[in-house]
Amino acid sequence: MARTRTQGEDFTFVNPVVKYLLFLFNMLFWSIAMVMIGIGLYARVMKHAEAAMACLAVDPAILLIVVGALMFLITFCGCIGSLRENICLLQTFSICLTLIFLLQLVAGVLGFVFSDKARSKVSEIIDSAIVHYRDDLDLQNLIDYGQKEKVINTMCGHGMQDLDYLAAKDYIYTNGCIDKLVNWIHSNLFLLGGVALGFAIPQLVGILLSQILINQIKDQIELQKYNSQHRADPWY
Repeated sequence: MARTRTQGEDFTFVNPVVKYLLFLFNMLFWSIAMVMIGIGLYARVMKHAEAAMACLAVDPAILLIVVGALMFLITFCGCIGSLRENICLLQTFSICLTLIFLLQLVAGVLGFVFSDKARSKVSEIIDSAIVHYRDDLDLQNLIDYGQKEKVINTMCGHGMQDLDYLAAKDYIYTNGCIDKLVNWIHSNLFLLGGVALGFAIPQLVGILLSQILINQIKDQIELQKYNSQHRADPWY
């Protein structure tokens, strides 16, 4: 009887594979988040104070810091929650991932349905970035990368107004950045869908693993309550 009792007390519903897989999953993205924050902080510190304050809203370094900090907090909850089997932290991790996934889904649907408004918003962001083009080296490099193809005409379009559209196309860009961006998106919908799926799969995996572990921990708590209640029972 005592032997059976010991085996019952040693039994656990918590699967170590699920537990440590979730921990390693969060540890990976936690490390990536720290690298992003470090790069963002380094980029901010290396900039001149005047330039840094002038283009705060369109600074790529700020974007890295914000995204990295958000990822750091979420994955920290996942790491500690899985390691300590803490339901509160695991639920926080799962809820945050679910909200982010839903926001991405809603943003994609709204961007597709209200494409004109999305286009105007992107245009505003690009215009704001161009205003501060010379103020921020990171922003300048980002814009240059987006326009990395060589421009044949090096005199700012001098004499191009005398040419028709087809002829001018050989010397300058006749379509604006927004038009190019929209055309590229329409031409690469499958690629964008694959990228979106690539971002969604880790989120769904994290949500699934956290929910499985939460249910296992709850079952283990119920088992411990049952054992404690029947510990005084002579027939137990």
